[in-house]
Amino acid sequence: MGIDDLIKKGEIKEFGYFLDGTSGYAIGEKESANVFRNVSMFVPYIECEVKEIIPYEKAKETLRSLMRAQARTAKE
Repeated sequence: MGIDDLIKKGEIKEFGYFLDGTSGYAIGEKESANVFRNVSMFVPYIECEVKEIIPYEKAKETLRSLMRAQARTAKE
């Protein structure tokens, strides 16, 4: 299984190479275990650095909740 198969299966939404010719990126929307399995199949040939992205609205909601809790604590 390679990148083409992962794209066909919907495991990867976008894939591309950086101009240095030895690195690139992949974007996917799957559970952690699926991502782990997908990147592990390329070891030791490709080294992956996985970064999870939190959608803006979810992050904004989380930060607002945190700030409210901190404000309540500061008042006490």
